Amino acid sequence: MQTLTKRLDYLFRSTRGLTLVAIAVVSIITAIYGTLSGPMVEWGVRDITVNILGMKLLEAEREGRIIMLYHTIAMTILAIEIYFMTEILPMKSHEQVTINATMTSGYLMAVIFGLLFAYWGHNFTYHGLFLVGQSLVFFAGILFMAALWPWKKEYRLEKDSPYAHTKGGIDLERMAFFIMALAAIISASFGAVTGSFWGNGHETFLGEDLIRVPHKTYLQKAIIGHLHIMLTLVAVGITLIVGRWMKFKGILQKIAMPLMVIGVIGTTTGALSVVWLEWAHTIIYVGSTFIMLAALMYVIYTWDLLIKEGTAGIEKPTFLQKVGALLKDPLKFGPGWQMVFMNFTVSGVGIFMAVKLDEIFRVWPHREERITLTGHWHILAALIATIILMYYADLSGLKGKVRKWFGWLLIIMSDIAFASATIFSMKRLFVDEINQQGAVNTLMLLMDLGLGIILVTLAIFLLWRLYDLFQEKGYWFKEFAAEKRLNAEAELIEQKRKMEELNAILKETSE
Repeated sequence: MQTLTKRLDYLFRSTRGLTLVAIAVVSIITAIYGTLSGPMVEWGVRDITVNILGMKLLEAEREGRIIMLYHTIAMTILAIEIYFMTEILPMKSHEQVTINATMTSGYLMAVIFGLLFAYWGHNFTYHGLFLVGQSLVFFAGILFMAALWPWKKEYRLEKDSPYAHTKGGIDLERMAFFIMALAAIISASFGAVTGSFWGNGHETFLGEDLIRVPHKTYLQKAIIGHLHIMLTLVAVGITLIVGRWMKFKGILQKIAMPLMVIGVIGTTTGALSVVWLEWAHTIIYVGSTFIMLAALMYVIYTWDLLIKEGTAGIEKPTFLQKVGALLKDPLKFGPGWQMVFMNFTVSGVGIFMAVKLDEIFRVWPHREERITLTGHWHILAALIATIILMYYADLSGLKGKVRKWFGWLLIIMSDIAFASATIFSMKRLFVDEINQQGAVNTLMLLMDLGLGIILVTLAIFLLWRLYDLFQEKGYWFKEFAAEKRLNAEAELIEQKRKMEELNAILKETSE
């Protein structure tokens, strides 16, 4: 019994354990629900899954099921990022515990009851509990914002700090995290308000189905803005997290953080003003440019750091030695590379579509434009997932050949899959429908191969973590002990600070 208690304490009372549980939840959802679409339908796997699990899949309810599925995955990813951020950002111990507990209970309730409602009949008690879960996630976001409040005196930086700050010492990196959280709360409110009108002026739809509808309702536009900005904010979140991981500082960081703050405000304003403004996309483009420039500053800093660390013992390193140093650690090289690669598979494609929309894409059949938009969102979401996995793999202590294999498989296979998906979505630029089958077959095979190897690699990683969990003093034990030690040190520092404040107050009173 004591052995089980220790494991449960680790899984639900430590940051690393909570993250492991959330990653496992996303992996299980992906593994099960991934069998319901794509080639799995043609191979008969979908029917097997439906029959074994007793799912109820009415075709008329497909859009609603997909929306519910996306929300459960999105909230779990948000939980993972919240766990990362409460660990790396200075805050009081009780704040971290409260935020993590609220987020965990919220996303688990939303996942369990949301999927039960969507795929196993429509018991509206489940839907009510799904909404309770979402509300808890929302409340966790408010608690997170309160803990992050960048104007607190104890979190101000010294004037000579290498990190971006104002003249008053306000930490601009913390400000960026705070603004991102505030934007997410506002965007979630847009989604919630629209959801409250379901069946009373608002009907279920997928964003890509409305691309050629000339007149959209305000509620439909609100949802379009909501889904645009939420994925962007998740991307901003992981960018800030890996920046903290790589100790992003100096002149580039001092340039990047104001850009990130302005970019998040601008992009959020543009995405949500889609409801009212015809030219809202112009605001989005400007805001996104600032975010992309901030990410570029991170890439330049990180790659320069990796090259310098890898060639520290060489007086005059050659170009190949610098490249070797850059590529030595795939887990630290990977996030920056994925951000660069994103420009070719997501950002570049999106800009090209916007510029050539009427000239090229609106001439294509609706299905082709729909495929391009769907691929656009899925590739961005999957790229974010690979960066999260790289960061967590480093936290899990992967070293040596295992670290290299895991990192390079994640980078190479994901890039093969995403590049193939991008080419597939844009195939009408270079091949007509009559002659497309050869290209389609090859691209689909590469997509399935890349994604399949990633899922197998992730499965092996999670099985290792499961095996380690059953060891008496495995890596989980070391993680838990280290976290408890850090928490104890933080408590002592907090108590010391409070005593100093109390002594200062008593001194002023006595005078």
